[in-house]
Amino acid sequence: MKTLLSAEIVETDLKSVGNSPLLNHDLAPTTKAERKWGTYNIAALWISMSACIPTYMLASGLIAEGMNWYQAVITVFLGNLIVLVPMILNAHAGTKYGIPFPVYCRASFGVHGANIPALLRAFVACGWFGIQTWIGGWAIYKIMTIFIPAWDALPVWFAGINIAQFGCFIFFWSINMFVIYKGIDSIRFLLDIKAPLLIVLGLVLLGWAYQQAGGFGPMLSQPSQFAAGGIKEGQFWMVFFPSLTGMIGFWATLSLNIPDFTRYSKTQRSQMLGQLLGLPLTMGLYAFIGVAVTSATIVIFGGFPIWDPVILITKFTNPIVLAVSLFALCLATLATNLAANVVSPANDFSNIWPSKITFRIGGLITGIIGILIQPWKLVADPSGYIFTWLVGYSALLGPIGGILIADYFVVRKTNLNVQDLYRMNGEYTYSKGFNTAAVVALIVGVIPNIPGFLGTISVIDPAMVGSFFMHLYSYAWFVGFIAAFVVYVGMMKVKLFNRSAQR
Repeated sequence: MKTLLSAEIVETDLKSVGNSPLLNHDLAPTTKAERKWGTYNIAALWISMSACIPTYMLASGLIAEGMNWYQAVITVFLGNLIVLVPMILNAHAGTKYGIPFPVYCRASFGVHGANIPALLRAFVACGWFGIQTWIGGWAIYKIMTIFIPAWDALPVWFAGINIAQFGCFIFFWSINMFVIYKGIDSIRFLLDIKAPLLIVLGLVLLGWAYQQAGGFGPMLSQPSQFAAGGIKEGQFWMVFFPSLTGMIGFWATLSLNIPDFTRYSKTQRSQMLGQLLGLPLTMGLYAFIGVAVTSATIVIFGGFPIWDPVILITKFTNPIVLAVSLFALCLATLATNLAANVVSPANDFSNIWPSKITFRIGGLITGIIGILIQPWKLVADPSGYIFTWLVGYSALLGPIGGILIADYFVVRKTNLNVQDLYRMNGEYTYSKGFNTAAVVALIVGVIPNIPGFLGTISVIDPAMVGSFFMHLYSYAWFVGFIAAFVVYVGMMKVKLFNRSAQR
């Protein structure tokens, strides 16, 4: 535990590396002068990323599966408390050595093999970037239709959306691209502003809902009526575990590339305390705000609950309220999108070809892929969003997390040769740049979850897959993490033993 509490910051001299093709300015270790992020900045990072529309709506998918409101909120909180553990562990290398995620991966996967986890993480981030950008554009579109109702009557233009929807999407996309061009400091500035603003606005919205409805509405006072038929006795755990895995999957991406941010942290204490204060509490709070305000809308407006905050805002007619709301929603989505879904893939794509792909070019690649995936289709179904998208990629990223933590803490005891991370022929070259142990462990970690995934997306009839594999898939992140962790440690111990014996 001593290494976790260490405030050591390593200043690395890379002159001996020379003009390595594995090195550029964006991938180089941060210097002491660049490490400006304290506890507040790290906490603000998580508050800013967590206080967003998807978090607000997260409990809706769980309630749609039969949970009541407090079961849904507790599931969200627990999932984020669990994912906080690998988050803090992987963050350690970023703070100690100042290295970004793809460079961190070189120690376990090899200097070329690191592109495997980096690209897997990058493509998931591209999906998330597209989703968040669509949400921001959707907010602009819905509020603009209040002033230009004819937009709603426009015919479908492309892939199920009209030209005005696509135009708002591209407009918000362009804002994201502009901030990426300005660099990492502009992102930190946005996060520091957004964190307190969104907490205040969330609480103001909660207070308004309580006052207007004379309470928090029927979903909180009579929760069983609003779950989708409720969860029958004895079946709660069958819904809880895949839901919990989905909640872990929500930030499974950041639990890998958190070094991209903690490389700017002043101390280990700052990154640990900042993440503890910022992540699980904010996720739980915003999930509760989403449920409570939605419940109140049943009383305030009558009829069905309004889960989407964008639709809720369109119920107001005061232009000042609309303008403030639009600004808040766009700021919330913009800051979350840039921090969570651009920083990592920009570095990951840069890692493929460091001499040619910079952070800015990597960010542009992310943006283009975010358009091509047609993100409006991913968020169309809340159930598919949680149980297909979130659980599906958690099955992929869990094994990577297991390998990284096993390598850094168990095999290397937190000691890395930073110069060799940037050398083509060094300690982390392994076999032609690939560590066989990491590749095998990744495959072993993914394989058990493939049948359940194929059954979930109906490529194979779930009856043919079998109840065992379908049930196993409910624990996808845990299964992948543990299997990859064990296999990697075992193979590395054998490899190190054989190397020692040969000497």
